[in-house]
Amino acid sequence: MAKLARAVMAAASRAASSLNINNHYLLQLLQSEIEYELSKHPSQAPGGLFGDFVVEWDDPKSEDLLLRRRNGSEEDVAVSSLLGPEGCRGDGTLLDMKASMKVCIAKPSLSSVLQFDCSIYGEGDDSSDFSINNVHYLPSVTHMRAEDYKGPSFSTLDPQLQEAFKEYLTARGIDVEFTNFLLLQLRNKEQSQYVNWLQRIESILKNNTES
Repeated sequence: MAKLARAVMAAASRAASSLNINNHYLLQLLQSEIEYELSKHPSQAPGGLFGDFVVEWDDPKSEDLLLRRRNGSEEDVAVSSLLGPEGCRGDGTLLDMKASMKVCIAKPSLSSVLQFDCSIYGEGDDSSDFSINNVHYLPSVTHMRAEDYKGPSFSTLDPQLQEAFKEYLTARGIDVEFTNFLLLQLRNKEQSQYVNWLQRIESILKNNTES
């Protein structure tokens, strides 16, 4: 029995030692990654302003952003965006999609809303553009029903009409410079969240190693 007990204790000691070595190794890798990420010099977005647009929602715990532009009493333009996977243009060709973007335009005197579902895609390393996937007419944002007709598939519209819709958004500040700014904000947000995630795991491993 004594030999068995010693063998069990020895095995437990080896397991604990191995676990401690693994913890230290993982901790070293995490700290190296944190140091690398913090040493990089990401482009800095110009605060929370872009022209008449203001960042209205930027919760550190969420992945999306909400920007809004109010043109006096004439029009309200709200833009929500989220980094996303690859997508397709209206004609089905593959895009190097960087983010999804939803643009809602409303008149203060009306309850109806025009909603544009868009994709932001890459145009080289430092530039971007966007395409419209769908345009929805919403009679009211507070009384929407699943069966309400929101509009046809955007790709089925006449090409000139499709281009006119894009020009409609461009006239309201949704252009290349805006999508570049938006991507910069989203990437900086993702970078900050990634480093914060690494640091949280580092803190847990430190406590486990020291205990």
